[in-house]
Amino acid sequence: MPKPIALKGAPGSPYTRKMLAVLRYRHIPYRLMVGAAAERAGLPKPAVELLPTFYLSNTEGELEAVTDSTPLIRRFEREVEGRSVLPSDPIMRFVDSLLEDYADEWVTKAMFHYRWHYARDIEKAGDILPLQYTGICTPEAAVSLAKIQFTQRQTGRLGIVGSNPTTAPLIEAAYVRLLGLLDLHLQQHPFLMGARPGTSDFALYGQLTQLAQFDPTSMDVALAVSRRVVAWVGLMEDLSGLEPTEDGWLSADAIPETLINLLVEVGRTYVPLLLANEAALKARTKQVDVVIDGEHWVLQTVAYQGKCLRWLREEFAALSSSDQSLAAQLLDETGCLLLCRESVCD
Repeated sequence: MPKPIALKGAPGSPYTRKMLAVLRYRHIPYRLMVGAAAERAGLPKPAVELLPTFYLSNTEGELEAVTDSTPLIRRFEREVEGRSVLPSDPIMRFVDSLLEDYADEWVTKAMFHYRWHYARDIEKAGDILPLQYTGICTPEAAVSLAKIQFTQRQTGRLGIVGSNPTTAPLIEAAYVRLLGLLDLHLQQHPFLMGARPGTSDFALYGQLTQLAQFDPTSMDVALAVSRRVVAWVGLMEDLSGLEPTEDGWLSADAIPETLINLLVEVGRTYVPLLLANEAALKARTKQVDVVIDGEHWVLQTVAYQGKCLRWLREEFAALSSSDQSLAAQLLDETGCLLLCRESVCD
């Protein structure tokens, strides 16, 4: 692995913020490029343009562009020793993965909704975000044009994440519940995974850098519901000085009620979506038709979420039989057991 690792990203990208926080915590040197810096350096392009993009060596020793934060975190775990973000308890590692996926794929709906649904949020995002991509010295006329193009493109994608006048109240209610549940957990534990952060902490942090620190409407909501969560997001940004210990992880035989309640929220919202999306993928339809929390949703089928579900099932299947039994009990009481319906817990 090169030192420092080169990556392309932007402050307005929750996944960039997620990965930068992981690198800082794990003491992995990095070099962040913004705007067109990577292109000017002649670095390879990814198959799909996503942020962040890492530039790493493949098995032939050739430099390639790599995206997707979840497998990247696991790769760094294999290639860089120390300060792991994967809980040592296999059951807690699965719980951590499930919560990471929930943050990456469900909470991001709230992030996108608030940013591109409300007029003042659209205005701020349109003013600031294009400059992070085009460069601070971009002429004002070009910035104004970029704002128009960027805003039109992003507001046009609201339907992809399922945001519309019917589902807006559901998305916002789920965000408020998450803030309240996280507040209760943080009153007893500094991180989701205990006294040291797991992948789910960094994933949730990434989304909340936007929801609680950038977009005006969701910022107001966060401060009104939980000043503790707002403060936590600021602390999560740089955990390079934290000295983790092995006993800092929560254990599967003593999972606090506050974490169980967060899993109940996952079962209430994200699990029905994952399963409906899987059914749509199997039927080869372009739309997901699902009822979540009593509200009818129609949104675009997402192939990547099918991959996320497969990864979760594979991780569950890799547990020992005794750990599977214990994990199944936890999943059953939180409404998440259906995720395993085609795995060994059938």
